[in-house]
Amino acid sequence: MKLYTKSQLIFCTVIGMAIAAGVSSVISFNSRKNESAQSSSSKETHEISASSSEFVNIENTESDINSFPVSSDTTYTLDEKQNISIYEKCSPAVVNINTQVTGVNWFLEPIIQDGGSGSGSIIDKLGYVLTNVHVIKNASKIYVSLSDGTQYEAQIIGQDADSDLAVIKFNPPQGTELQTIPFGDSTKLKVGQKVIAIGNPYGFDRTMTTGIISALGRPIKDSSTNRIIRNMIQTDTAINPGNSGGPLLDTNGNMIGINTIIYSNSGSSAGIGFSVPAETAIRVASDLVKYGKVRRGILEISVVQLNNTIANYANLDISRGLLVSRTTKGGNADKAGVIQGTQAVRYGYSNSVIYLGGDIITKIDNISISSIADYYSALESKRPGDNVTVTLHRNRKDRTVIIKLASPDEIQKNETIM
Repeated sequence: MKLYTKSQLIFCTVIGMAIAAGVSSVISFNSRKNESAQSSSSKETHEISASSSEFVNIENTESDINSFPVSSDTTYTLDEKQNISIYEKCSPAVVNINTQVTGVNWFLEPIIQDGGSGSGSIIDKLGYVLTNVHVIKNASKIYVSLSDGTQYEAQIIGQDADSDLAVIKFNPPQGTELQTIPFGDSTKLKVGQKVIAIGNPYGFDRTMTTGIISALGRPIKDSSTNRIIRNMIQTDTAINPGNSGGPLLDTNGNMIGINTIIYSNSGSSAGIGFSVPAETAIRVASDLVKYGKVRRGILEISVVQLNNTIANYANLDISRGLLVSRTTKGGNADKAGVIQGTQAVRYGYSNSVIYLGGDIITKIDNISISSIADYYSALESKRPGDNVTVTLHRNRKDRTVIIKLASPDEIQKNETIM
């Protein structure tokens, strides 16, 4: 049996204890590592589970969005139903009008350019369209676009500067059934009455706006023709460039006016628009279709618009009115006793000859006459054979005469109205 010394025993004991401590530490470390791994695994599992839960919630959210309730209630108010009905009834009869004009390039060669655009109403199934004169002014070609997208070239049937109304015509293919707009009775309109406009403002086809009649019987001067159009309908219905020539409708879908002029400092709608009444449009359109022009009754005279220069030179006591320069011998004015001028003078830049000393027309049927525009306007609605009461200023006194209007075709001698 081998014996160990005391020092050897102590050394072995120490070594054994150290080895035991080391083994215990390794076991503890592995245990902690396993616990940490299990904890991390558990945490990851929890996170995945949470993430999965969140993903499910997102799916549920999207499902909720896609399943938002949509109301099946499509009821309309009576006013809305009325608007919808009128639009569906009348918009197919509203056309978009575009023109081309002849211009010149830098080499003074003639070229075709885009002109203006506006609106019009089909008034006959043969393809007659009512619009404004200024919409087709100076046009070399006119194109009419229908609601179905088809486009046709149109020709001018007739135009009337005194009312700013024109009739054009296109030829639809055989078998085409055109929608038309009927005329209404503009003599029964009331201020405050609801009206509707359909047109092509700024090229936006068949745009509908609503409003009321703001005033009736407005005399409006057309700056492009220097003519006064009387009895215009004023409306606050939004009317913009491109609406010209389009219909102004009542709540039955009848055309009670033709949108013609807006009053605006900016060129856009300011809530003041004017329409030629249907009463005028019916009469003018009928003559344009039948004769190519409007047959108005006339006074067989030539007149000069008074001003301060003429009044001072002729020593007149008034400076407003129309001086009767000449009457047609044997004409209606001559027979009624209207006196013509006797003193020939040269007047104006062209040195044209006028005659002083004649009667001065101050009224026609109680309409004050102070300009050529007033004169044309007072006779605009008159037919050949109609009688008019003319107020004459002569020798500083007023007198009235009744004159039966003549037809332009009956004039024996053309007189220039200056």
